[in-house]
Amino acid sequence: MFEFDQWLGFLAFAVIGLIGFWLMLFLLTFVVPYWIGGSLLERFKEKKEARKNREMIEE
Repeated sequence: MFEFDQWLGFLAFAVIGLIGFWLMLFLLTFVVPYWIGGSLLERFKEKKEARKNREMIEE
């Protein structure tokens, strides 16, 4: 039915596909939300610091 080289090709294709699938799942569920949350937190801190500096200048 299948020869050995076809089986190895299919196996390599399946392994690479599964690695890609799990990598994308990991990136979309952990890395991207962590990245977005960190950037939002940093933006809020910068706005708070800018507001504090503006209040210090006005006084």
